[in-house]
Amino acid sequence: MERDTQSMRPFFVVWVGQLVSVVGTGLTAFGLIVWTYLETGSVTALAFVSLLTALPATVLSPVAGAYVDRWDRRITMLVADVAAGLATLVVAILFFSDSLALWHVYLLSGIGSVANAFQQPAWLATIPLIVPKEHLGRANGLVQTNEALSMIAAPAIAGALLATVGLGGILIADGVTFAIGVLTLASVRFPTHERTDVADSGRVLDDVRVGWRYLRARTGLFYLLFVYAGVNFVLAFANVLFVPMVLAFASESAAGTLMTVAGFGMLVGSVVVGAWGGPKRLVRGTMTGIALAGLTVALAGLRPSLPLIGVGVFLLMLGIPVVNVASQTLWQRKVAPGVQGRVFALRRTFAQIAAPLAIVLTGPLADGVFEPLLAEGGALAGSVGSIIGTGDGRGIGFMIVLIGLATTLLGVLGYAHPRIRHAESELADELPEGAPVASVVPIAEPLPDPAV
Repeated sequence: MERDTQSMRPFFVVWVGQLVSVVGTGLTAFGLIVWTYLETGSVTALAFVSLLTALPATVLSPVAGAYVDRWDRRITMLVADVAAGLATLVVAILFFSDSLALWHVYLLSGIGSVANAFQQPAWLATIPLIVPKEHLGRANGLVQTNEALSMIAAPAIAGALLATVGLGGILIADGVTFAIGVLTLASVRFPTHERTDVADSGRVLDDVRVGWRYLRARTGLFYLLFVYAGVNFVLAFANVLFVPMVLAFASESAAGTLMTVAGFGMLVGSVVVGAWGGPKRLVRGTMTGIALAGLTVALAGLRPSLPLIGVGVFLLMLGIPVVNVASQTLWQRKVAPGVQGRVFALRRTFAQIAAPLAIVLTGPLADGVFEPLLAEGGALAGSVGSIIGTGDGRGIGFMIVLIGLATTLLGVLGYAHPRIRHAESELADELPEGAPVASVVPIAEPLPDPAV
């Protein structure tokens, strides 16, 4: 046990720093959302902030992944963290000088998203370099815990800070968390990764194509992308619809309570999978988790009942870390370390690119199609309405039921596909046995030159 703990020490050091940094980022995100809405009173302005937070990372990920495989991954993470931290510092200066404008918030959101396009694949590709293969599930579970804690803690802390010291205090706190993240990252030495499957031309776009060919040649992983894309597409509808469904029969505070319940569900699931290590059969665990997650979504849409919705949301978020850990561990084992930056970035883009379309379609489908169908006297009031009810919000509830069933179907079809089902046995593990050579070093020691 002591030997395992020692081999995991570099990971724990970086993980703690990233946890603090992620919570700090959540503080600023929440604070700027509140500031934007109070300044503009516009939901469209909020939506644009959300778009700039997500879209650049999705679009730039393939190119960023190619650079992640070219560069030293610790240096890449450090530069990304410093860039995001400096952007926050500039916003803080503008705020304290009473010069902060909406376009500054848009710019910060875009810079943060670009930094994340480099930071996320670098971090995910670093984990197999500093964690023994047999402990990847535990490590990935702890990474999920970061997201859950940020989801719970950041809004609560930010709300308290806004009420006492205002947005300026939040920005200062975020700067401190960035410093902690950078210092902990600087104190760890990562093993170098051998660049593999690199284009002869040396051009970045050719490296991206090499990454795509590498992925395309591994049929099971390639077909998994279509399952991920489908799941993210249908669940993007649910992400938009849950709050309006609740507000149709309950208060804003009830909706907020359900968000807290969701956060606790994710936290419990993350802690459990971090201690457990996740399913041993990774593909089966991923597909089973997706299928069960769909059933919990459908459960939440069945009736206008806060307890029922709460149970559904809690179970959904409880299972998401298990699915994510099983999936991430599979990819870390089956993709060579030297190409993981590109492959993980391509996976992110492919899986998320359709989600914005779902967000665009949600409003027209809910308001123009499903709500009228389940209104009193609507076309489905006597059939579907006799089961899930009629009136305000029931069309949305029906959409959520259908979304849940579609998610379950995707999990079943994914496992039924032989190349996906046998990917774990057909593809060789690309990670060596034994503990990787990583170490914690004094921060004063010079950093190594980036690997190019």
